[in-house]
Amino acid sequence: MSQTVPCEVIVVDNGSTDGSVQRIREEFEAVRVMELGANTGFCHACNTGIHVTRTEYVMLLNDDTTMAPDCVEKLLEAIEKRPRAFSVQARMIRMHREQGEPELLDDAGDLYCALGWAFARGKGKSADRYMKPCGIFSACAGAAVYRRSVFDVIGYFDERHFCYLEDVDLGFRAQRFGFRNYYEPQALVYHAGSASTGGTYSAFKEVLTSGNNYYLLYKNLPGVQYALNAPLFHLGIAVKRRYFGKKGLSEAYEKGLERGRALTERAKAQDAAAKYGLPVQKDPIPEEACFDVSDERAGKVIPLYLSGKVKTGPAGFMNCMRIQGLLWLNMIRRLYV
Repeated sequence: MSQTVPCEVIVVDNGSTDGSVQRIREEFEAVRVMELGANTGFCHACNTGIHVTRTEYVMLLNDDTTMAPDCVEKLLEAIEKRPRAFSVQARMIRMHREQGEPELLDDAGDLYCALGWAFARGKGKSADRYMKPCGIFSACAGAAVYRRSVFDVIGYFDERHFCYLEDVDLGFRAQRFGFRNYYEPQALVYHAGSASTGGTYSAFKEVLTSGNNYYLLYKNLPGVQYALNAPLFHLGIAVKRRYFGKKGLSEAYEKGLERGRALTERAKAQDAAAKYGLPVQKDPIPEEACFDVSDERAGKVIPLYLSGKVKTGPAGFMNCMRIQGLLWLNMIRRLYV
């Protein structure tokens, strides 16, 4: 509400129980509240909000953030001067720090590498680094502006993801269609991080993250390109098995991989039905996401959007080659960023 450019503010509430909806309605009459009444997941909530917008651009902002007053202005300037830009992400700084401790980066743009790993540039490093605008693999949806019309070309957030890596999947898809994603350091956002899901490491987060990662690889890579990268994907899985084993999350990681296989089978069934002109049946979100959200109300909500295998035709060949170069390059970047 304090931004230097006027904004329509939409709050999508995913079944909160802390009285925040009532407080917003009482204190911020200009804000439009969409009360879903259940935890339908990050993807469905974002899609719900995006679908009611009519502006050229839409910004997504997590509920555990605060923005500098000119954040929206800087993001708009950045995306307006790049006609092929789908998204532009803000510089995200960790909100909480000890007295006397320097400000640290939370996310300066997301990258994805041929090991099947997604990672945030600059995470945990000094906030005065990464001060140049640049291209990134995908924008963190916690604080980014999007060109509204591109959603109608590439699709929306895939609600099988429920939450985590849905923004990487979306950025990947955008690149398959020839669009680009960028980082704008002058747009500043402070982020608490994992405020609703139990911290950096939790079984909840790992089941979703590992499953979603397995799933997005199937969707976004053509068969030949997937086969080319398969040895590195399996190496990445082996490393993560060891890593999460040391964190006491082996069971969650394996459960996530199993969930990823189930998500892939659902996408294959959807693609097969579409290929033969059969009606595509959508199940409620928990069934499509292969994840028990422990909320009976969510079991009645049908997804707004589900993605299948990305198909761009022969015109997308050069985009795949560019993406392949990034997957290899980002393996090196993983060591330094």
